[in-house]
Amino acid sequence: MTQSGKISCILVTLLAVACLFAAGCTGTQDGEDGPPPAGTLQPSEPKSIAIGYVLWDSEIASTNVIKQVFEKAGYDVRLIAVDAAPLYQGLSKGEFDFTVSSWLPRTHGSYMEKFGDRIDEVGRNMNGTRIGLVVPTYVTIDSIEEMNGVKDKFDGTITGIEPGAGIMAATEEAIEEYGLDSELVYSSSAGMASALRKAVQNEEWIVVTGWTPHWKFARWDLKYLEDPKGVYGGEEYVATLARTGLAEDDPEAYAILQRFFWTPEDMQAVMLDIDDGMSETEAAKKWLDDHPDQVDAWFGKA
Repeated sequence: MTQSGKISCILVTLLAVACLFAAGCTGTQDGEDGPPPAGTLQPSEPKSIAIGYVLWDSEIASTNVIKQVFEKAGYDVRLIAVDAAPLYQGLSKGEFDFTVSSWLPRTHGSYMEKFGDRIDEVGRNMNGTRIGLVVPTYVTIDSIEEMNGVKDKFDGTITGIEPGAGIMAATEEAIEEYGLDSELVYSSSAGMASALRKAVQNEEWIVVTGWTPHWKFARWDLKYLEDPKGVYGGEEYVATLARTGLAEDDPEAYAILQRFFWTPEDMQAVMLDIDDGMSETEAAKKWLDDHPDQVDAWFGKA
């Protein structure tokens, strides 16, 4: 081999060694590792879930409790507050994953008739609920049928909540069925409670759209007006609804929803803490901290 050929071989060998050395030193400085080899398992993305709910005091309480339950299970949770009709429409389109805010069979029955075939009814999360017209106990009538005779004492009004709420539709029906000479005033859950608070403090007559559970029944002496025509229906329940496909997409989340069940007294305790000044997050956390066995049962540990 000529002298120039030997030099070429040496250069080629040195170049090959340099390439091998570089291939083994692809880490970054300060001991940081470079990209892992193909096929190496990476930490999974945080699980996420979206919850729809209506802005009733009761559903604010329950939704914040179930939110923290899912956070304990490792989920990134997003809350979506909507009116009743968009709640069912959005769920039927998969715009969020579930709600624990469905009052059945009467209050939200019309929405289930329209969208129910595209929604998965997971099950009940509470029994013993009801809706109707509510007055302070110092009001001397006991039935809706008596309202026209004392309409001036009520200023001819019924204080309601948000337009589109099932209880508002039922009250419009009650006004027609009973021939009430009363105007249904639209407001909000908070606005209704504020008007009731002011009236009770001054011992004034007032009639509001009401439901159980609600903190107002623990705060003041109230009663439902009798409903002999049954416009508001009888005892109701609160249901958990999911978008179709959630059971297959996320069996863990679905199993938690199947086990989620509590009582009106449980919900009312959270609502009272919120009314007493706690944030929704603080009140939900307090209840969860005070009921570890129940939370374990929702996780399937009991």
